[in-house]
Amino acid sequence: MEEQVDRLVQKTWIKYKATPSSKRLLIAVSGIPGSGKTALAKLVTEGLNAIHNEQAPGCASTPVATSVPMDGYHLSRAQLSAMPDPITAHHRRGAAFTFDDKAFLELVKELRKPLLPESKTVYAPSFDHALKDPVADDIQIHPSSRVVILEGNYLSLNQELWKEAAELMDELWFLEVDFETARRRLVVRHVVAGIAKDEEEAGNRADEIDLVNGRQIVNHRLEVQEVIISKEDESWRPGGQRDPE
Repeated sequence: MEEQVDRLVQKTWIKYKATPSSKRLLIAVSGIPGSGKTALAKLVTEGLNAIHNEQAPGCASTPVATSVPMDGYHLSRAQLSAMPDPITAHHRRGAAFTFDDKAFLELVKELRKPLLPESKTVYAPSFDHALKDPVADDIQIHPSSRVVILEGNYLSLNQELWKEAAELMDELWFLEVDFETARRRLVVRHVVAGIAKDEEEAGNRADEIDLVNGRQIVNHRLEVQEVIISKEDESWRPGGQRDPE
């Protein structure tokens, strides 16, 4: 996995250097649940900032790259309760229809605006796993962040507003993993995170929710610029992130 990450960091750095200073480079990382999107986005972001710090040692406090997870765009529990079928909405939390795709598209449109001397910091929501709800304006995207790595299940989905957001990206990356491996990772994740009380309950959640969403993601995927094979090795172990209940 390390070789794939290094290649993506170098490729993105070269593309960033060729991008006009008035424009951000936007990359969307997608994949089925358990594919390792968060880990990849984090490592690529760290790699880009490391190169930036080497070449501009005095600029460590102004990172050139920022990663933004899609988790903050989960509909709140109150919003799910207000839906026509709240029981299904809560049970299927994590499906595409349980996200605020309109708000996510607005973020991408804001990041696509030209960078000017008067440009302000852009804010995105995060997800608080203790509260089980989004936290507004919790992620800062400074004007100095010229590369934004967005990651989430549906960022290459060929449907409605997700497709519109994808078309505004400079590149789409897809993490490919077989469903059996993803299920194994998800079972461990759900038990460790306390989302499921045991492996049986975690397996049912993976089968009934996560992998159902995964089939939609795979079956309705847009063309992407990069397909990354999700492998586990000593330098990169996906599966540690916590999904909302």
